[in-house]
Formats: sequence, structure tokens, C-alpha cells
Amino acid sequence: MSKLTINSTLRMNSGYEIPMLGYGVYQTPANICEHVVTKAFEAGYRHVDSAAVYRNEEPSAVAIKRSSIPRSQIFFTSKVPPRGLSYASAAAQVDASLKLTGLEYIDLMLLHAPYGGREARKGAWKALVEAQEAGKIRSIGVSNYGVQHLNEMEVYIKELETERGGEGKGGKIDVGQWEIHPWLPRRDIVEWCEKRGVVVQAYCPIVRGRRMDDPVLQPLVKKHGKTGAQVLIRWSLQKGFVPLPKSVTPSRIVENADVYDFELDAEDMKTLDINAYDPCAWDPTVAGLEE
Repeated sequence: MSKLTINSTLRMNSGYEIPMLGYGVYQTPANICEHVVTKAFEAGYRHVDSAAVYRNEEPSAVAIKRSSIPRSQIFFTSKVPPRGLSYASAAAQVDASLKLTGLEYIDLMLLHAPYGGREARKGAWKALVEAQEAGKIRSIGVSNYGVQHLNEMEVYIKELETERGGEGKGGKIDVGQWEIHPWLPRRDIVEWCEKRGVVVQAYCPIVRGRRMDDPVLQPLVKKHGKTGAQVLIRWSLQKGFVPLPKSVTPSRIVENADVYDFELDAEDMKTLDINAYDPCAWDPTVAGLEE
């Protein structure tokens, strides 16, 4: 990978670029969301990760529109809620998010979780494909899908190609989003995505602050003179992921973006190569196909 900077991007299957460092607004109250997103922009972020269920799409968009940064340089993500998933609900959510935000397009729309059964997932995906074709959203993807759900997607993408009349008519997965950090590396999912050019986003990249005193992490903190959060975000970037650190504290928003003046060497990366399964958030990837 070329030298990482705060302006580093990855090209998605859609052809669009996604900024590698994102700013997450999960659980950010709507009444402070515009302020903290603005602070993130000031710190150099150009990527905001929201969702319908976060109830802060609107203030996130207000910050985007009031910023002096051109809209084309800001990447905005939202997500279709996981409950009541269907073709109709996904199509309606795209329109609702566009109306609520007042944005001309949404850069990325994800299916938030793989619940509802096969027909619900296929229908919701079809709605995203149609919205992408209509220019309402530029890139599409999934969140919290296990390998079993991803393999299923490949089948119904082929089905949609047949049903909708040709190659490419089933859509392509541009992005997948999961909780990923050294204590939850999700190697099977990452390998699946890498083989298909799917960009991997990592939420909870700093493990909600729960590992800052971990004996694996502490020597790297001392070696590089960085915080545990900065080391973990740097790890994510060097793995080729798109980390989505979240904070409402202005100093930490700045700190989490200050990760480009050091590099983890091969030995550091090996130290953080932990084969564990220790999620700090929910994990729909383990759900069965009928859930």
C-alpha cells in the first residue's frame, strides 16, 4: 500500500472512492451531532457513517451542507434498518433518508443486518440496486453479514441478473461493515471480501476503549508514543480497512485522526495478530439464514 495520509481513499467496485478514515456517529445524540461532525471535518475527516436507526442522519447532513467543503469531497453513509426488512422497506428507506437529509444522493447505503430470511434480504438488496441505478445512492453494501449470508447473496445476485435481464443487473457488493479489531479479526469474512474487491469497514476499531490497558497493546503505545486508540486505528488502516472511530469529545476526535506520523512495523503487526473472537458489540454474523 502506498503511504497513508488523511486523504487516502480506496476504490470500490462501483468505481467511486471511499475515504479510508471515517467518523462514526453511532449513539451520538441528535442535538450535538451537527457540532461533532463539524469538529470532525475540521480535524480532516471527510467520511461520516450514520444509519436510520441512529436517528442522526439529519444533523449529520446539516453539518455537510453548512461546511465549506464541497459536497463531492464528503462521503456520507446510511443504513436500512434491520427489522422488517423487505423490498418495500428498503426502497422506502432510501427515499426517506434522501428527504430527511436533503442531500441529492447518498454515497453509500448498507443493509444494516441480515435478519428477515432469504426473500427479505434478496428484496432489500434489489431495492438498493434499483436505487443505485436511479442515482439516488452511489454505492451499496451490507453490514454484519456472516459468510453464510454473503454466499447466499452471490446466489441471489445471479438470480437477479436473470430476472432483471443481464450481467451486472444483480448489483455488486461495494462495501461490507463489521466490528473488526485485533480481538475480532474476522479472517474468514475479510478473506471473502478481499477475493471479490469488497471494501471492509471496521466499526468499534478501538474496542470502545476497553483494551487500552491490554498487555499486548501497551508495549506498542510506549514504543510509538501514541495512545492505544491511535495504535488500533493505525493497525486497521495498515490492514487496508476503513476504520470508523467514534467520539463526541473534540480532543479525541482530533487524536483519532492523528495517526499518519508513525507506522507499525511487521513485528508490531504480528504482535496484534490475535486469533480471537471477542466482540464488544452485537454480532448478527452468527445468525442463521432463517433468522
